[in-house]
Amino acid sequence: MVEGSVPRTPQRRFHTMLSAHHGTLQPEPGREALRPSPWRLSVAPMLDWTDRHCRFFHRLLTRHALLYTEMVTTGALRHGSVQRHLRFNAEEHPVALQLGGSEAADLAHAAKLGQDWGYNEINLNCGCPSDRVQRGAFGACLMNEPQTVADGVKAMRDVVDLPVTVKHRIGIDKVESYDFVRDFVGTVSEAGCAVFIVHARNAWLDGLSPKENREIPPLRYELAYRLKNDFPALTIAVNGGIKTNAEIAQHLQHADGVMIGREAYYNPWLLSSWDAEFFSDSHPLPTREAVEEAMVDYMERAFAEDGCPWYAIARHMLGLYHGERGSRYWRQVWSNHQLKPLPPRQVWALARQALARGAEKSLDAL
Repeated sequence: MVEGSVPRTPQRRFHTMLSAHHGTLQPEPGREALRPSPWRLSVAPMLDWTDRHCRFFHRLLTRHALLYTEMVTTGALRHGSVQRHLRFNAEEHPVALQLGGSEAADLAHAAKLGQDWGYNEINLNCGCPSDRVQRGAFGACLMNEPQTVADGVKAMRDVVDLPVTVKHRIGIDKVESYDFVRDFVGTVSEAGCAVFIVHARNAWLDGLSPKENREIPPLRYELAYRLKNDFPALTIAVNGGIKTNAEIAQHLQHADGVMIGREAYYNPWLLSSWDAEFFSDSHPLPTREAVEEAMVDYMERAFAEDGCPWYAIARHMLGLYHGERGSRYWRQVWSNHQLKPLPPRQVWALARQALARGAEKSLDAL
């Protein structure tokens, strides 16, 4: 299976357009720039959010950060459309496939598909606490079964040449002993997993919604730091509640990497500073206007390829002007359902006008 799904001619046109405006915003498709570590900085897998359109948008902002898919279950790959779940744009590299499942054979099957489709990493979800995931006996509840996770990791490593990594919590329910997560990591690492992404909260399997599980259990980053001290040969990345570059820099003094979740979605412009700040890459920064134009070009390409409507893509870039004057008016245009019949380039023109009007109103109010 050939990686990605983007014809070569539109790719070349896209890169030519970006270079003409503000320099190349990301590496040529399929080529990764040199990075200190693949896990130094990444954008978290987020269900219903980090689809291929969102990842394309994020790649316009950072060349180097590792991007993750939404969680894809092994059942979906056994019984559903493999293309629908695994297709991605070649510009997204480096990109990792996150799997949800617990049966070793199914995980191996899914991991092999991920390698065949051209992903750079296979990641196993051991952190999602949702009821649906628990009914499938995977996600966070797998932390209670470290040997099952180890068996799944081994089965995947036996069939792929890619890194097989695990994303997990620091504990389950109100079990707050460090020994719990230490023993989990120790057991799974014996199966050959060398990279652990630690969401530094417990997962409460009863009594909290997935949203509450991201907010109510306290953050305990020190447990992730202890893991790095106890397992110095492993790569340990920390995740959970991290919102600023200053916080990222602080965590990198104690861990090998940082994973950013919702802040990357709500305030995506943060990503545009990462290459210079954390990867010593001082390429010219894109402007918000250049990124927006690139997304309009992508919307037209996606519609021509498979009929994808522009509003399924635009929803991921609504935070582009976060904190800027006129941003509310700009968002209102791109999220206006009455404009769905219009072509994206026409909606873009309306959005630009709204942004300018909103900025003027903000200045008048000063």
